[in-house]
Amino acid sequence: MNPIILRVKHAILTIPSSQAWLYSAILIVLFAVISLPIGFYFKFLKFELFQKSSLEAAKIIIISIFAPAIAEELFFRVLLLPHLTENVSISDQWLWGCLSLVIFVIYHPLEAITVYKAGFPTFINPVFLLLVALLGSFCIIIYFQTGSLWTSVVVHWIVVIVWLLFLGGYSKLNTHQE
Repeated sequence: MNPIILRVKHAILTIPSSQAWLYSAILIVLFAVISLPIGFYFKFLKFELFQKSSLEAAKIIIISIFAPAIAEELFFRVLLLPHLTENVSISDQWLWGCLSLVIFVIYHPLEAITVYKAGFPTFINPVFLLLVALLGSFCIIIYFQTGSLWTSVVVHWIVVIVWLLFLGGYSKLNTHQE
């Protein structure tokens, strides 16, 4: 079987244990402890409740699980990083993890100037990119620890929906559109 297909299969079929979910929850809290002060200090984040209907909020929650969470985690974690079953060295994990992270960060400004115009200028903001780098780092760590696509997807998804619905992300993305 093709090694990439096998990697995707392993990542999708690896069901996270309760310990993997606990580890992921701890990392979400740690991410919040680090990222919230940075975001508020630089005035990138602000407490702002989503002002549209519950149906609109539900649409955002549902859409966000697919894009960005599943789509980005499949590409930046599963396709670019070796799976636990591949038994690669720690140095190779570091190499691939760093490469994945750099591509993940660069992807966001490129996305904003090409296909996702609502992301401009937010996705080129240095604070946003720092927070993206932190999120990417945490998702890489979670993926390497659990071998499951689902733990990094859930972490990514939670971070995105909290930002969009409670920390001003929706208004940032929707006030800059032409």
